[in-house]
Amino acid sequence: MNGLTSDDSRPEPQPRGQRVRRLTHNLRVSQADAAAFGVMVGLGETYLPLFVLTVGLSEVMSGLVVSVPVLLGGLLQMISPWAVGLLKSHKRWVVFCSMLQAVSFVPLIGAAIVGYIPPWAALVVASLYWAGGLGTGPAWNVWIGTLVPRTIRAHFFAKRTRLQQLTVLAGFLGGGFALQFGKRLDVAAGTGHENVLTVFGILFAIAFVCRVLSASFLAAQLEPMPLSVERRRVPVLEQLRSYRHSAGGRLLFYIIVVQFGVWITGPYFAPYMREKLQFSYVDYSVLIAFSFVFKIMALPLCGRFAKRWGARRLLTLGGIGIVPMSGMWSISDNYAWLCLTQITAGVCWAAYELAFFLLFFESIPADERVGVLTLFNLLNSAALAAGALVGGVILSLAHEAPWAYHALFVVSSMWRAIGLIFLWRVPHIEVTGDAVGVQIEELRPTGEALDGPILSSLPDETRR
Repeated sequence: MNGLTSDDSRPEPQPRGQRVRRLTHNLRVSQADAAAFGVMVGLGETYLPLFVLTVGLSEVMSGLVVSVPVLLGGLLQMISPWAVGLLKSHKRWVVFCSMLQAVSFVPLIGAAIVGYIPPWAALVVASLYWAGGLGTGPAWNVWIGTLVPRTIRAHFFAKRTRLQQLTVLAGFLGGGFALQFGKRLDVAAGTGHENVLTVFGILFAIAFVCRVLSASFLAAQLEPMPLSVERRRVPVLEQLRSYRHSAGGRLLFYIIVVQFGVWITGPYFAPYMREKLQFSYVDYSVLIAFSFVFKIMALPLCGRFAKRWGARRLLTLGGIGIVPMSGMWSISDNYAWLCLTQITAGVCWAAYELAFFLLFFESIPADERVGVLTLFNLLNSAALAAGALVGGVILSLAHEAPWAYHALFVVSSMWRAIGLIFLWRVPHIEVTGDAVGVQIEELRPTGEALDGPILSSLPDETRR
């Protein structure tokens, strides 16, 4: 149906000892891939908006460069079935996209050396990065499902997700302290941003190496199941019509409405903290770490809540909880208040995202999830880019004045509240699971992440 599925053929039976060795190898290498990828996200991608500010580009551009290019990644996923069929391998396509993402750091290293990058070049580089990152999603989801036996998936993907979360956090905090050290050297020497730019270059170089390592770990994994050469794909409009009145379709509509409102202001928290509040790199990294850490800590509790009281109630709590989160930034710029806001945001986003993944993919048959995930990522990317453009226009018209940021915070909260109207239309969906393995795609300042669910970590049954 989506050109990414495997056929029914099976390789010849292998001796049990050989199967165990290959499985152990695949699991270890997949863990190493998760760790290397996490360091890349924490060190490189997360600091791109601050790098754009450091080389002299505008606050609006620092937000657009990490939001609008995501749409290209969403569009690239639509050709994944064709590319996998052409290459006759999920693995080759995933490794190719991973190396494309790694190469995108090279121009950033050069820009850090010369101390400047044109706005158009920053958008192109970011587009290459997201094309490589999100382009792997559907193919990797199918591939990893053929490598990990069903009996150990829940344990393995939970362990893999925790490892990636820890490496993202370590990379992010390490990058913040390194940049602060470079800033102190600049202040002591009376220079502009020379040492900070040097640190940025080092961070991007390490991120490049980590993604290359990640690609090598991916290449070292096996691809045991032959591919189907069937390339028939369901058109996007046909998919939309088929899910429009379903439970999953109503849930998807609610999520897209909320995402638009979230991303009106989401990309602009970084420039607000650095340029308006004048936070140090350490203050910036610690503040973001609060939401990330408390989100991780809250996920098991949210899972238990979903198992006992239902994922639909968890989504209601999370959906209501995220409404005031951006507006709270307009109340006060006191650091302790913002830390409390971040802690609350982490918990609320944990409930919202876990409930959505559980409900959305439980409403879809297992053999249709890859195609629906591709559609969701496309619509999500479009909503993200549209929201960021609206926010950027408002900030630009207001000449990036502080009051304009506060206006965006309030507008974002108001739009999330309007989205609750569509939440009430989402019907009850029975859920069997209480956890979802995720691939972290991006770390955002206020806790809203661009995570990709690992579909093989979900139950195979579908509840209607």
